[in-house]
Amino acid sequence: MSDPHSALIVDDERDIRELLTLTLGRMGIRIDTAANLGEARELLSRNAYDLCFTDMRLPDGNGIELVGEISSKFPKTPVAMITAFGNVELAVEALKAGAFDFVSKPVDINVLRGLVRNALQLNNTERPAPAPPPPQHAMRLLGNSPAMAELRQTIAKVARSQAPVYILGESGVGKELVARTIHEQGGRAAGPFVPVNCGAIPAELMESEFFGHKKGSFTGAHADKAGLFQAASGGTLFLDEVAELPLAMQVKLLRAIQEKAVRPVGASTEVQVDVRILSATHKDLGELAADGRFRHDLYYRINVIELRVPPLRERTGDLPQLTQAILARLAATHDRPAPLLSPIALDALTQYPFPGNVRELENILERAMAMADEDAIDAGDLRLPQVERRTAPQAPQPPPPQDYDPFRPNPPAPGAPASGGGPAGTGDSDGPLPSYIEQMERAAIYKALEENRWNKTKAAAQLGITFRALRYKLKKLGIE
Repeated sequence: MSDPHSALIVDDERDIRELLTLTLGRMGIRIDTAANLGEARELLSRNAYDLCFTDMRLPDGNGIELVGEISSKFPKTPVAMITAFGNVELAVEALKAGAFDFVSKPVDINVLRGLVRNALQLNNTERPAPAPPPPQHAMRLLGNSPAMAELRQTIAKVARSQAPVYILGESGVGKELVARTIHEQGGRAAGPFVPVNCGAIPAELMESEFFGHKKGSFTGAHADKAGLFQAASGGTLFLDEVAELPLAMQVKLLRAIQEKAVRPVGASTEVQVDVRILSATHKDLGELAADGRFRHDLYYRINVIELRVPPLRERTGDLPQLTQAILARLAATHDRPAPLLSPIALDALTQYPFPGNVRELENILERAMAMADEDAIDAGDLRLPQVERRTAPQAPQPPPPQDYDPFRPNPPAPGAPASGGGPAGTGDSDGPLPSYIEQMERAAIYKALEENRWNKTKAAAQLGITFRALRYKLKKLGIE
């Protein structure tokens, strides 16, 4: 008979220790308890545990310290933080320190049992290894650049948590692959991974698709149907393009996430579901929330951990490895030798901004393979589109005065003609004054956007204008 699982409970409140001991004991788990950090460290030095619960505030220190120590010294032991009800900030801090999950006081027994099952699954070395992701997706996490190394390291860390993750990135960077990797490296790998494109579901069918429906609840409901939440129970629900959800659906989604239960259309009772929520979009959810187009409460609920996937133009050093892997895969698909990419062609790819990211790179290389005459791909075979780079003009500019307004032209120098007299005061510009002012605006906006990673809300604040004014300028100047 195998040894029972073991858990360490660290809390200075006797009632909490007794409640957790009783609940976990009924699940067949051996329990040790500690009332402070010192006792916990002593027990950890003498015993190995499959799970640990720790309170945030302890008589001789902070539970965050214990989370960090266990994550470092005993990486296979999941730690769950016990926090005061509604203290989201401390819970997020614990998750970022390496905690697996958190449970709020007063402790909900059903939530606690589900958390324990997930933690033990995560620590079960006997479970089968997850299947590798499909080859066409695997291309997108290749690369030895610092950005990709950091991304893989962060994925490994958040995979051991149960916290909702918001994956931010442009179209084509591989957000779904990142979500699949988080799922497959975590404790829910044995459960289902259910991806859903929120922008592809008609608004009138969303509630039925997400929560299911009962037979006869509406025209066409000929049988009971389970929704996406039920389909993902025990695993992960990936909400791709979550920004496309209508506001009415956002309210219902928030309740389902908070209550961990859904009510199928036409049903009188709710159904409990156990899912981890991963979400993604190429839009700026913070900006949408500030503009009233996305609910703040839902944004904070799904954005406990934010994970940014870098665009391809920020890791062009990965292009040699990426192109080689993609060409090898495409060649195997077409049963032909992999063509070589000429140095000139590789240089052309390096100079291209890739607005469509890795997905666009795959399409370009597949087309180039079809167009190349020999076993080598040259720059002409790539047929790269003419796309303007996201770089600000580098014309020399004098330092602006303290009251500088990037959207107001500087007054003419003493003795110079007024603005209506021609292009005087335009420096290196060889166009009329309006076009030069537009160039200044464009440069200032690009600079602010780049410095704020294209977060338009922060860029507007840096420029000293309202968000709506910035949106008007972006549209006027044709900036993406």
